[in-house]
Amino acid sequence: MLVVDDDTTVRDVVRRYLEHAGYEVELAGDGEQALRLMATHEPDIVVLDLMLPGIDGLEVCRRIRERGSTPVVMLTALGEEEDRIAGLQIGADDYVTKPFSPRELALRVSSVLRRASRAYEPRVVRDGNLVLDVAAHTATLDGRPLQLTTREFDLLAFFIGNAGKAFGRAELLERVWGWQFGDQSTVTVHVRRLREKIEEDPAKPKRLSTVWGVGYRYDPCSTD
Repeated sequence: MLVVDDDTTVRDVVRRYLEHAGYEVELAGDGEQALRLMATHEPDIVVLDLMLPGIDGLEVCRRIRERGSTPVVMLTALGEEEDRIAGLQIGADDYVTKPFSPRELALRVSSVLRRASRAYEPRVVRDGNLVLDVAAHTATLDGRPLQLTTREFDLLAFFIGNAGKAFGRAELLERVWGWQFGDQSTVTVHVRRLREKIEEDPAKPKRLSTVWGVGYRYDPCSTD
């Protein structure tokens, strides 16, 4: 994995803890170094500080998303909701707010990696022009590939697998993210991002419906 933070102490503490947990760790002190390392050594996951000198963490995350679906866990000292949402909106899979417990970070990293490498039962799910290959972890709309993050794919697969059922944000947080507690706005952001990618008109969704007072429900567009 790649750990990106401009604080030497934070980098060393995170490296030692994650190596003790069995991970191989590379370090970068700024955004430019992180992007150079990613160009030559594709990591399984990136632990990324939001506040970096030069190219900041949000821009690094944006460029990672342009390259593919490498999972990203944000580290940030910014506790405001809008800062977390900004990272999630550009594709981060999870976040940990400083000061954080190294053990919590290791658990979050493990959870994201587990979901990214999950061995799905080989099958293809179709809903009209939307196709999910859960074995290949790919999705297409009208035959065009959808660029989904790991969390977005997991959430969409969960919704389609439970079509017609309404779920609250707390339940989605537990069943898709594996969190017993956490910021429920994370779910809201991911639903909004999915709507932007799978709905003809995200403001008037036909698939991912809001059930007022409850949460969200996936309504199939076909009966096949």
